[in-house]
Amino acid sequence: MSSETANSLRNQFLIAMPHMADPNFADSVTYICEHNDQGAMGIVINRPTNLTLGEIYRQIGIEDLEQAAHQEEVICAGGPVQLERGFVLHDSQQVWESTLQVAPGINLTTSRDILQAVAEGRGPQQIIIALGYAGWGAGQLEAEIKENAWLTCEASPELLFNTPIHLRRQAAAASIGVDLQRLAPDSGHA
Repeated sequence: MSSETANSLRNQFLIAMPHMADPNFADSVTYICEHNDQGAMGIVINRPTNLTLGEIYRQIGIEDLEQAAHQEEVICAGGPVQLERGFVLHDSQQVWESTLQVAPGINLTTSRDILQAVAEGRGPQQIIIALGYAGWGAGQLEAEIKENAWLTCEASPELLFNTPIHLRRQAAAASIGVDLQRLAPDSGHA
């Protein structure tokens, strides 16, 4: 992706409005990792799958699983694009083969070496692992926001890494003073 736009949503949460009809995003909160004039990319952070990190370790051939760290970590469904690809949001400043610093204290890594380090106990302690990502073409996300499909708010490492998965959407909304239960399930245009 090319240069970041002046109104970039990078390091923001997208909170799906109650009327969101797309099943990929209904009741979701998405962390935006990249946003520029070419489009946007993010990870849905509140959609647990039935997979655990221990199962991913086995699938990619990480040995010595009895000692592996974070085995019970739940894997998120990160979005509908490239469902077979893994993404690790983490707090470590260590650089891996493929790391993008999204914001201070929040990085995104897509290389296997980080999973090996996590398994061996030498990787980041605060992690969210997802399969797949959410992507938008140029202008697409901006149009969806104008159509009231999303609320946006500043992200924080605290909310991202320390809030239980099932509370992330409500916590993100509460951070901007919104109670999602009080919003109408249908959107209207005056």
